[in-house]
Amino acid sequence: MNNHKRFRKESAISPILATLLLIVIAVAATVITYAWITTYMGSTANQASFIPYKANVNFIDTPSKQIAIDIGNSGTSAGQIVKVYIGDSPTTTQAYETSPATITIEPNTVVSFTVNFNWQSKQTYYFKIVPSSGATLSFTEQAP
Repeated sequence: MNNHKRFRKESAISPILATLLLIVIAVAATVITYAWITTYMGSTANQASFIPYKANVNFIDTPSKQIAIDIGNSGTSAGQIVKVYIGDSPTTTQAYETSPATITIEPNTVVSFTVNFNWQSKQTYYFKIVPSSGATLSFTEQAP
């Protein structure tokens, strides 16, 4: 009997308050998850809006040595090429001026530009195309 009286004297949280507390916790967790997912998806969508790819590379020998590079955009918005790096190894690439100087690539199109570069026959060259936004495009080509 004493145990029964002891339990009756202690006060506990009411079932209504416990239910309300659980609802508030569930709503807060849902809001936090929604905010995190929308932030993550927004940053992923921005990165995927400009997606450059290598369409073609030609080594030109006359009148001066040049490399003609064709870059396409498989993304959903236009982007610009900021820098073009070329070298004979991945660690020794250098920036080169392009012609035209400003290269804008619209969605689902391919743009050609040239780089003055004194290439050697049968040499493998490493290219790095750096856009204003999005991922860097890296590839290798062997001169004829």
